Amino acid sequence: MTKTIAVVLKGYPRLSETFIAQELLELERHGYRLHLFSMRRPTDDKRHPIHDEIKAPVTYLPEYLHNEPLRVFRAWRAMRKTPAYADVFRTFLCDLGSDPSRNRFRRFGQALVLAHEMPATIGWLYSHFIHTPAAVTQYCSALTGLSWSCSAHAKDIWTTPEWELRGKLADSQWTVTCTASGFAQLKSLSPGDGRVHLVYHGLDLSRFAPRDDAPPMNAGDRPDAPAQLVSVGRAVEKKGFDTLLEALTRLPDDLHWRWTHIGTGELLDDLKAQAARLGLSDKVRFLGSQAQSTVKETYLSSDLFVLPCRVAADGDRDGLPNVLVEAQSQALACISTRVSAIPELIEHGKNGLLVDPDDAGALAQAIESLVRDPERRVAMGQAGERRVRGEFDHLAAIGTLLDLFGATAWESDAVAAKKDRETA
Repeated sequence: MTKTIAVVLKGYPRLSETFIAQELLELERHGYRLHLFSMRRPTDDKRHPIHDEIKAPVTYLPEYLHNEPLRVFRAWRAMRKTPAYADVFRTFLCDLGSDPSRNRFRRFGQALVLAHEMPATIGWLYSHFIHTPAAVTQYCSALTGLSWSCSAHAKDIWTTPEWELRGKLADSQWTVTCTASGFAQLKSLSPGDGRVHLVYHGLDLSRFAPRDDAPPMNAGDRPDAPAQLVSVGRAVEKKGFDTLLEALTRLPDDLHWRWTHIGTGELLDDLKAQAARLGLSDKVRFLGSQAQSTVKETYLSSDLFVLPCRVAADGDRDGLPNVLVEAQSQALACISTRVSAIPELIEHGKNGLLVDPDDAGALAQAIESLVRDPERRVAMGQAGERRVRGEFDHLAAIGTLLDLFGATAWESDAVAAKKDRETA
């Protein structure tokens, strides 16, 4: 029987999570069969081309249990007859005592549906994010007896209670994470038996070929040729775009610039209102979500990429934003902050500049310094490109993940075929 990996995702497809789609596609290319189970339906109005290349079927779990009561009831009626149900229900009640929330009920209900509806060909469970998707996966694992593993990223690590992280790390076969800071946090909470692995996402460089033209050399000294600044990212607190708008007001009057923002998000209207309040409306553009081709074209026509990340009030933060890797792959100089894994990519003064989060003054100074010095800016962009192409190719990352899946107890078609080749 062909074995399949059930991949549990918070939402699919999502424009902001192309690194996940990239991984899924590579797993398929290496012979693994996947079935995707998404806890939410897509909300983006555009779709990344990579999603059209992924062949795995997608099943949407009930996002809200009360919207699909019969589906949830059928799953509960079937699963409560299984030998494991009583123990799993007691575990759920214990978890509920520590986390008395509607979300906890939703996770358990989604796990029941997942366990009831997934095909018999499923041989392994794998969740992306160690918060809600991993909770659904963990309950499902206990109900079905299937082993599971997890990929942890950023917000999910830092906003999940430590008691819950410890339980998941001890229960899963292995966990991968994409930043050194996240790795250190998870390793400190794991049983200490080598279950946590550091695996950078990397970038599919075949989709981001080197630019074939000279980068712009605008110095911001001409009104008819303003320096082009760009940011790509969701309009959410952790991105720090409100700090960037404040920094832009501090730029001197003789420096000519335009700023373009690409992305949607819950704070987009607030950012537009802030720009108007600060008198910046004629110098900024909010383009909303855009196709990958448009994003790449914007990288190529820009002088500077700015992403002033911060740690949000609830602990949410980026790991290593993929857009920084994308921008550097196009030899675009970057300014960002000393948050999470960003210093693991950007070496201050070598392939970009770093400032402290929420420091509008320092951010303004960094922007002005690179706008006025095109040669330094271009040199940093070229250094960034060399770093990305030398150290952040996604094929290196997928190799580690393939090794982990290859070492699991069940045997996929891909692993079986590899063994056949080795013994032939």
